[in-house]
Amino acid sequence: MISATRSGPSPRAEVARDPAMTARADRSGPGAPSPSPSPSPSAERYRALVDAHFDFIWRSLRGLGVPAGSADDAAQHVFLIAYQKLEEIAPGRERSFLFGTALGVAANARRAGARRRELCDDDAMAAAADGAPDPEQLVEMKQARELLDEVLDAMEDDLRVAFVLFELEGVPTEEISAMLGLAKGTVASRLRRAREEFRAIARRVQARAQHGGGDR
Repeated sequence: MISATRSGPSPRAEVARDPAMTARADRSGPGAPSPSPSPSPSAERYRALVDAHFDFIWRSLRGLGVPAGSADDAAQHVFLIAYQKLEEIAPGRERSFLFGTALGVAANARRAGARRRELCDDDAMAAAADGAPDPEQLVEMKQARELLDEVLDAMEDDLRVAFVLFELEGVPTEEISAMLGLAKGTVASRLRRAREEFRAIARRVQARAQHGGGDR
């Protein structure tokens, strides 16, 4: 299994690191404010927030069903919301706030029909990585990514969230409990069920692939 990886900061990620540029990118109109030459404490906190959590949110959005070609825009939106509500985010709760926001952004993307394959984009990201794989490895990576996407798509939403956080992102169960507002026992139960569901769906998907496809 592979995780939802990215090769490095994109132009969108760089925009997200500057709150003034973030607001300007969202409005996309003339007269937007230029970046301040003397960042305020809130701007400094925001930039630290982006530096610490942008990749985690990008990968989480991919795991939650946002296509690779849309993940930068979705992450941009998550951090724009964070910038607008920065004063409401309690210190130490940044990652919880961002992930909760990412859940909503990903759900909206799925409802809007944004779940589509972006294989060319995945290939481009893989090729741009240090020590880029050869063509045969790229095919294997693409197939693994397709399998992971299809299995995650078929999982129940609550189980998928727990699986993405723990199995793909390595977030400890105690932190997952705090992030989702769930008892530790509930998190443990969801993880157990998520693993079982993941394995069962993966077996069905692989069996269907070996028999030449068919309806989902």
